[in-house]
Amino acid sequence: MRFTKLGHSCVRLQKDDRTIVIDPGAFSEAADALAGADAVLVTHEHFDHFDADALRKAMADDPRLEVWTSRVVAGSLADLGGRVHQVGHGDAVTVAGFDVHVYGEDHEILHPDVPPIPNTGFLVDGEVFHPGDALTVPSEPVRTLCLPGNAPWMKIPELYTYAREVHPERAFVIHDGLLNEVGLKGMEMHVGNAGKDVGADFRRLAPGESVTLGAE
Repeated sequence: MRFTKLGHSCVRLQKDDRTIVIDPGAFSEAADALAGADAVLVTHEHFDHFDADALRKAMADDPRLEVWTSRVVAGSLADLGGRVHQVGHGDAVTVAGFDVHVYGEDHEILHPDVPPIPNTGFLVDGEVFHPGDALTVPSEPVRTLCLPGNAPWMKIPELYTYAREVHPERAFVIHDGLLNEVGLKGMEMHVGNAGKDVGADFRRLAPGESVTLGAE
């Protein structure tokens, strides 16, 4: 499987001749991220994960493109009919030839008085877990974790705790689009230390950088 970081929380996964894209939002230049995709997974409705205009255009340009997503996003795209699939915690689906297990129900708390919105994390082929905006721990092993590196809803101690709880074989940073160069350096230090803490390779890929999983 080929793993490509596309900016902020967006990643592209490629296997054989099939491609899925997860969370193409406004910070990931979603229109370019969606080029060549066979399917799209969207964890929740926030603009940095879901660019409705870009996704609608991509679906208009490619009638085969389909979406798997949370209840709220699926509702906002309901006019597209059967090409949009609502999924939730515990679901297992086949998406463009990939096996996808869905974990998690809620976004992390952003305001103490506001109920969280739905958030669905995706474990793809038992290999890559993308949690969206939540610190969800799947009930099955995770080899490759998309690790949130910075967010208004997360503190650095929670990054270490989450890494320990999931205990993946490797992790690549997502949710880093809000940081400048100084902030990225500090975050990368903590990510590297979190990897050392669990004896695994944790690092940040630059936007557009790819790795081949399972090649080592």
